[in-house]
Amino acid sequence: MGIREEVYFEGGPHIGDLILNILIGFTVVGIPLTVGAIVRALWLRFRITDRRISVTGGWMGRDRSDIIYSEIVKIVKVPRGLGIWGDMVITMKNGSRLELRAIPRFRELYDYINDKVTAKNPNVSSGAN
Repeated sequence: MGIREEVYFEGGPHIGDLILNILIGFTVVGIPLTVGAIVRALWLRFRITDRRISVTGGWMGRDRSDIIYSEIVKIVKVPRGLGIWGDMVITMKNGSRLELRAIPRFRELYDYINDKVTAKNPNVSSGAN
């Protein structure tokens, strides 16, 4: 019998990202941004538990990344959409990065993730904003 994980957050990108990019899409320059936002809205899903961060995305939701907190060495958050949603970039010990785009409640989720990472790896570097 496995250890159960407590899910803290599960969901997709903030709806504001889609709305803003659709509005920008009315310009020719904004069309690629709109397509990206639609793909994110359809297939990007975040799952943040007390043990790991899972991100499912890509075309048709075929790509999945799982990170355990002890592998994280740096977290940076960037507000978007007037601070209503934001992006996070998580850097792992091996130097690879995972970007969480248009994440809702990003300040609250950043604090939660940072607390879990600090408990597992006290030498973590946070890019506080």
